[in-house]
Amino acid sequence: YTLRGWAIPSATDIAFSIGVLSLLGSRVPLSLKVFLVALAIIDDLGAIIIIAFFYSSEIQYTYLLLMFVTFFILVVLNKLGIKKFIPFLFVGLLLWYFTHGSGIHSTISGVLLAATIPHKQKEKDFSLLLKLEHLLSPYVAFLIMPIFAFANAGVVLKGMSLDTLMLPIPLGILCGLFIGKQIGVFLFSYISIKLGFAQMPNNSNWFTLYGVGILTGIGFTMSLFVGNLAFIGNGQYMDGVKIGVLSGSLLSTIVGFFLLLYF
Repeated sequence: YTLRGWAIPSATDIAFSIGVLSLLGSRVPLSLKVFLVALAIIDDLGAIIIIAFFYSSEIQYTYLLLMFVTFFILVVLNKLGIKKFIPFLFVGLLLWYFTHGSGIHSTISGVLLAATIPHKQKEKDFSLLLKLEHLLSPYVAFLIMPIFAFANAGVVLKGMSLDTLMLPIPLGILCGLFIGKQIGVFLFSYISIKLGFAQMPNNSNWFTLYGVGILTGIGFTMSLFVGNLAFIGNGQYMDGVKIGVLSGSLLSTIVGFFLLLYF
């Protein structure tokens, strides 16, 4: 049963990891900040795909068909160049309802809706996507994210000891975030650069790249979300998830911060 939590360390928390880099100021080149943001976005999208395939309930094919129909309508609205958000909002609500009813986790509907919001570079005077981003950013940063963090980060500390951290769930998550993420990110980046598929970020070196790789182990909000899906209704396991996520994220923050500070 504990294997249901295998995907908990998969995501990187964009807000917290970028926040750590911001504390370092000019010590970290802009190219590494862009690298971390891009990586965190891909991580989160990967986590959402994992949720869709591994943490969804039994598929209801009628609702699934209706979900695809509403998504097709959104694509048509995009191709028609609709510049008002109301049509996208209305169809998006239907998309959410059908996605939820299909058995696929409803977070997928948000990704699908966002992918259809019009954004054309040649229309420099107007972009519905950028307009929505600027409109929603303050509410996400100062309301939604803090509420989610405070609501999900509570841990029962009564009776906790070092042995508690050595239990399979918290220890596995800690190792996945702190050890697995840094090895995976740095090794994949190293191979890609050596084979010529990618370039070393400007004004950086292997030490700073490795330090950013460590920071990808900060998996706070998305990891807690996946944990809630993996062990829904199991308070004991969820306490272990929170302990593992918080300890793994904290360790990644401290080690990554000081490595970047001195190199």
